Amino acid sequence: MKTIDESTKQRFTSRIGLLLSALGVAVGTGNIWRFPRIAAQEGGESGSGAFLIAWAVFLFMWSIPLIIAEYSLGRKHRMGVIGVFTKAMGKKFGWVGAFVAFVTIAIAGYYAVIVGWTIYYLFKTATAPLPMSTEESFVVWDALQNPGEVYLVHILALLIATFVIWKGIRSIELANKVLIPSLLLIVLISVIRAVTLPGASEGIAHLFHVDLSQLRSPQLWLAALTQNAWDTGAGWGLFLTYAAYMKMEHGAVKNAFITAIGNNTVSILAGIMVFGTVFAILGQELNMSKPEVIDIMQSSGPASTGLTLIWMPQLFARMFLGRPLAILFFTGLLFAALTSLIAMIELATRLFVDFGLKRKHAVLIIVPVIYLIGLPSARNVDFLSNQDFVWGIGLMISGSLVAWAVMKSGVRNIRAELNAGPADWHLKRWWELVIRFFIPFATISLLIWWFYLAATVFAKGDWYNPLNPYSIMTCICQWAIMVIIFVILNKRIVKSLV
Repeated sequence: MKTIDESTKQRFTSRIGLLLSALGVAVGTGNIWRFPRIAAQEGGESGSGAFLIAWAVFLFMWSIPLIIAEYSLGRKHRMGVIGVFTKAMGKKFGWVGAFVAFVTIAIAGYYAVIVGWTIYYLFKTATAPLPMSTEESFVVWDALQNPGEVYLVHILALLIATFVIWKGIRSIELANKVLIPSLLLIVLISVIRAVTLPGASEGIAHLFHVDLSQLRSPQLWLAALTQNAWDTGAGWGLFLTYAAYMKMEHGAVKNAFITAIGNNTVSILAGIMVFGTVFAILGQELNMSKPEVIDIMQSSGPASTGLTLIWMPQLFARMFLGRPLAILFFTGLLFAALTSLIAMIELATRLFVDFGLKRKHAVLIIVPVIYLIGLPSARNVDFLSNQDFVWGIGLMISGSLVAWAVMKSGVRNIRAELNAGPADWHLKRWWELVIRFFIPFATISLLIWWFYLAATVFAKGDWYNPLNPYSIMTCICQWAIMVIIFVILNKRIVKSLV
């Protein structure tokens, strides 16, 4: 008879430990790396304030409701993603949990590559002169594309995460108690330095300037939702996994609000830091026009590397105390990336523990699997971009599946259980309405719009080609393959659960 590993009986030792670990889930490269570029891209020359409005709407209409849902399901059923979906929806729906879990594991594969990049850039920043030109920046980037370099830092990223999760939630909690406060301190120092640069105020004003006419663009709302999903980790199954280790007195509703709002605060601070720095250096010192500055911020480069990996080192090179600040910046980026990767690997590890494996054996299986999944992305940036496109959209589907699990369990019953918990905020009926109606509507509407963009912009005239990295068919084929596999294996998967 299979026995469940002792690590499943562990609980977060304190509410602050849970909150910091939850922030570790939420705060990642999406905040420091992705958010400023997306804000610049959607704002254009008019300003990014309208994007921030849409982004804030989805914070309360997507991220917070789904985080509450994940906390409630995980704390109630005390299992990993597949086990929770099976208990919440019935044995016929184990495949749904498997799909949600796979979306996150697929992201973990290429995300570990990105964590490796941050290790590489931190090392280069600390040991080599900062690049003074785009050509010099690309020399550093091109060196990273050497198989020896990229495979080494890829392995190193996974080894660090493995060390942290080896003993379970207690070691994860301890790591986050160190990493998250350190990250927040680094961000605050960087923001203070950025806002004191001559010319930074123009960039900050641009970040918050509102042009309400932009809210008529479906593309802006789509970008706001996907950024929020990336920002907070809502719908990934990560909060659901950590919730298995929550104590009952750790309020799900209160923690969901604090986690999501805290996460988005970090994104705003990162936006202020990057917008202020870029406008100060490019606009003030290099005398570039506003359109030129914005064009650089919007240019993502290979795999969204443009602003963070190509331009930020050049900006620090032109700044007083640039090297120490560059080291701080990439240290913060590494800490943010690591805390999210740790949560992804813990999600995958808990799945195998639920199947009866001991934690150490589960870790020794899942880490090599994630490494192998990430190898094509490590070797080919175009493949990484494709995986980001496919599974980034898949996060919208994952979010809707979490909402479906709550509906199958009974939305009203779940809300009643949450409101009966000790020392938590009272959850109003708006949450039921969002779970029942808004999230399914938003998912369907935005998927249709995303596919329209794929057919008319991203892969115009080639939407039916699964080998085109940005086509509709590349998404449908990869999703369908995994769904078919999990449906076929559903009985075996469910039967294997402890």
